[in-house]
Amino acid sequence: MRNLLSDSAAKFDPARAGEYQEQSRIALAGYDACHELAAAILAAALGTGSRAQVLIVGAGGGAPEISNAHRLEPNWRFTAVDPSAAMLELTRQHLNQAGLDDCTELHLGLVEDLPEQSAFDAATLIGVLHHVPGDEAKVALLASIAKRLKPGAPLILAGNRLVYREHPLLLAAWGNRWRMTGATPAEVEVKLGKILQGADPPAAESTVFNLLADAGFERPLSFFSSLFWGAWIAYRAG
Repeated sequence: MRNLLSDSAAKFDPARAGEYQEQSRIALAGYDACHELAAAILAAALGTGSRAQVLIVGAGGGAPEISNAHRLEPNWRFTAVDPSAAMLELTRQHLNQAGLDDCTELHLGLVEDLPEQSAFDAATLIGVLHHVPGDEAKVALLASIAKRLKPGAPLILAGNRLVYREHPLLLAAWGNRWRMTGATPAEVEVKLGKILQGADPPAAESTVFNLLADAGFERPLSFFSSLFWGAWIAYRAG
């Protein structure tokens, strides 16, 4: 699995990292709302005023997971992991500007590089799973997170699902998001071409639920949807 995840991380070079925050908000209608809801759901699951150690997987690109959660629960502490140095540097800069350095530990690498013990009260995996090729590697990543969570701990999972080519209307609407920002038809074609070649999303929400179950999670519940994107909370099986 390490090689597959390293290959996925290689896509996020300094050039792509530099445009990530702007492009992600175009590609995902409701980007900020999804992250805000993720923090709200997680805080509801753990309880207001709780103290928690939270694992943020795929934390590069600014880690709004951390800033949003901290607004609600200032007593939480975060361990942020990402295999892309360029993306993790964006997060380092963002946390420094927001004054959140002291509540976050950054780790360049993979989840499997962390100690394999049930130490975390919660975890997030946002915008990552559809970049991992194949169901076997997806389950392995989810299972590596489960091994580091306490029994019953919640996981926030968000990312694309559905096979892009099987939903041409949604794909065309996705392209129109870029047109709204001034992209030409030729530029839209290039962007959609990269999407079609560069990701392997689960085929359906039922597939997401099966992946979670195979990795040791239960009780998945959807709380956000936007075109191909979905977000869920699930819990490590006790």
